[in-house]
Amino acid sequence: MFNATNLRRFMWLWPPYLGAGVKVAEAAEDGSRFVIEHRPNVLTRNAVKTAFGGTLMSMIDPFFMLSSMMQLGGGYYVWDTAAEVQFLKPGHGRIRVVVEVTEEDLKVIREKTADGSKYLHWFEAEAVDESGTVIARHRRQVYYRLKKR
Repeated sequence: MFNATNLRRFMWLWPPYLGAGVKVAEAAEDGSRFVIEHRPNVLTRNAVKTAFGGTLMSMIDPFFMLSSMMQLGGGYYVWDTAAEVQFLKPGHGRIRVVVEVTEEDLKVIREKTADGSKYLHWFEAEAVDESGTVIARHRRQVYYRLKKR
């Protein structure tokens, strides 16, 4: 399995993030929390000179799934299954998203999957600009099932 430091390094060079100017600014060593940043520039802004909506969505794309995999270990099937985003304001300047899978989330996931059932869990994250204003609200659904031994 991978660790947070290696994942952070990989994501800095991952072509979709490299091209979009998305960076993993912080990564908790246990994989429970990631801070992702984006600063729109002349190459990454949309037609109205704000952050491209697809980039805002991509900022959280793999992290709830990867965080879950890192913390639960290899005994679970883990898949992204759905995503929602609500764009509230145009994104200017540095934009940050904190993605976190808490111990409480893990407890619920373990309880719901203990008998081998699938479980769909919704996570939420907010994209904020430099002034702390929420510019987008994200929801991400992740599928979990305990692997048969």
